Amino acid sequence: MNSISIEIPSLLDNIRIVESFVDNTKEKYELTDDVYGNIMIAVVESVNNAIVHGNQSDKNKNVHLSAKFNDSSIAFTISDEGPGFDFHNLPDPTAPENLEKAGGRGIFLMKHLSDEVSFNQDGRQVVLTFYLG
Repeated sequence: MNSISIEIPSLLDNIRIVESFVDNTKEKYELTDDVYGNIMIAVVESVNNAIVHGNQSDKNKNVHLSAKFNDSSIAFTISDEGPGFDFHNLPDPTAPENLEKAGGRGIFLMKHLSDEVSFNQDGRQVVLTFYLG
């Protein structure tokens, strides 16, 4: 299994580094445009959540991003240094009372764009898995 990883300080300006990481992953593993589009949105959303919600935009805390590739899938692991969150009790962003709210769609998007989503370490780590082919 091949693996690549980076670590970035918790600044939203560093999202461009994450986008480059995903671009490099597309080139290295020859991902299709459909899979690439889903990965880009889901991974950027996850890193954004890690920066803003996990690390509270504290530039002294880092976000760790890795990609592991095998013949049938690619899995991105995103970890922050925050306190974690209760991922079992998330409001439904499609519920009428939540439609006007600005936030709350990130995890919904990740779950719909990824083939598998798992939370570990009390919510400080998310693994987004995408099946290939």
